[in-house]
Amino acid sequence: MSSSAVPNSGPVAPAAPSVRRSGPTWWKVLVTGTVGAAVVNLIVLAVAELAGASLTVVDGSEEHLITVGGVIGASVVPLVIGTGAALLLALWKPAFLRIAQYVGGGLALLSVAGPLSSGSDGGTVAALALMHLTLGVAVVTVLQLFRRHH
Repeated sequence: MSSSAVPNSGPVAPAAPSVRRSGPTWWKVLVTGTVGAAVVNLIVLAVAELAGASLTVVDGSEEHLITVGGVIGASVVPLVIGTGAALLLALWKPAFLRIAQYVGGGLALLSVAGPLSSGSDGGTVAALALMHLTLGVAVVTVLQLFRRHH
């Protein structure tokens, strides 16, 4: 009587690890980065207020007051649209992550020209420039975190 069963030859080897890396999903990275940038920019706004900055920007003949809502909107909308689009495109072609890091960081640096040429007081200019740079850092960091874990 022959048996086709193989005798027990020892412990079974563990299954091979999954090829896909585990890490935060694209939307979790995006939400975390967006909330972080908004919080940092609100802290910059509070410090500028405490330092006595006027927090007004002159556009032609109109003065625009920088408000909490304006800071939140200006922090959240560009990050969600730009970085969100880059993250979604990267699901298709991962090369978009590196490209978006350069483009997003570069655009944030270029956008500092707005506050610098606003004609506002020094405290307001410094606060706005720092807020623009914060968004650039957030874009690069969010995309790097996603790149590193996927």
